[in-house]
Amino acid sequence: MARSLYEWLWQHEFWLPPGITWEDMQESEDTHYPQPRDLLLSIPFALILVVIRCAFERAIALPLSTKLGVRDKQRPKAQPNPVLETFYSTCCKNPGEGELLSLAKQCDLAVRKVEKWFRRRRNMDRPSLSKKFSEACWRFTFYIISFFTGLAVLYDKPWFWDHRECWTGYPQQPLQPSLFWYYMLELSFYWSLVFTLPFDVKRKDFKEQIVHHAATIFLISFSYCANYIRIGTLVMVIHDASDCFLEPTKIFNYMKWKKTCDSLFMIFSAVFLISRLVIYPYTVLYNTYYYSMEIFQPFFGYYFVNVLLIILQLLHVFWSCLIIHMVYKFILQGTMEKDMRSDTEESDKDEERDKIREKEKNGITYFSNVTSNGYIQRNGSEPLDNRAHLANGHAKER
Repeated sequence: MARSLYEWLWQHEFWLPPGITWEDMQESEDTHYPQPRDLLLSIPFALILVVIRCAFERAIALPLSTKLGVRDKQRPKAQPNPVLETFYSTCCKNPGEGELLSLAKQCDLAVRKVEKWFRRRRNMDRPSLSKKFSEACWRFTFYIISFFTGLAVLYDKPWFWDHRECWTGYPQQPLQPSLFWYYMLELSFYWSLVFTLPFDVKRKDFKEQIVHHAATIFLISFSYCANYIRIGTLVMVIHDASDCFLEPTKIFNYMKWKKTCDSLFMIFSAVFLISRLVIYPYTVLYNTYYYSMEIFQPFFGYYFVNVLLIILQLLHVFWSCLIIHMVYKFILQGTMEKDMRSDTEESDKDEERDKIREKEKNGITYFSNVTSNGYIQRNGSEPLDNRAHLANGHAKER
């Protein structure tokens, strides 16, 4: 059954242009074509990247964060409470009003204290600043290496300068060793991101990140199997160009170098918008949709790869809207708004609000004590202690 499914999945009508079969893609001693089994190598390579990342973050990124003055914020810890902890881990991390009332009764606590407990407990699960710094350092290191590797690999390739060359001789385009290792590097990295997704910093666009990683892995894998190597390399180098500026922007933000962070973000915004909304549609989408039709007629693989490329473009539009909004705020206010994808801590404003309430409460108590003891002036009169009391009960001014 597995063999039948394999044969059905890899029918040449699905993945190759009309008139081309897998027999036409047979390898020889001098000619090598992409083979689906090669993709299995990306899994162990991804695990190796995970190990390298862990070593890099511990040996380089964390000590570097300390030297550059990145300090983790001291967060008040939630007091141990088995009932609240069980509810937090099994039911909900952000309970509603009714649930708070029920939990307050079970624990014999005030509702405000239960709210504070959940707020502090959520903050305990949020990543520290040093973790964010380490993650950004790792991604920056990889994107720099990957981007310049892509440029080195593609610089002397004809399709890098003339996009119609992507389809010359397709699909019988031999696989060069440099292109194979470039593909393995990129695919292994995105697999490593999937493996570490539960442990990485979670942002508000977490679901979009999952869609992005899945679409990227499928696109890289499919482009390799169907020998869309040339168009695939263009997609990868375009994506890495803007990412090289995003990660150092985060790094300087964690270091509190505000002006440098703002300047890098403006550069990143320009590179991102130009590369994703101008270069990518022309170099990739237009190339794949129109130029390829000069060589062959549409088939299933043609539609499939275009759908994946359009999904990536929709994600580009989504992130571009966030970036444009942040740039607009920066132009109006002169200061960079926090990353809207970030999950900010709740403790600052809420804890301050609780402290203000506590001070107001103490102030009212103090006011009541003072007035009851007669220590405060009323209607402009002097304190009673400044008067001498006579035997007949009348007061005489001193």
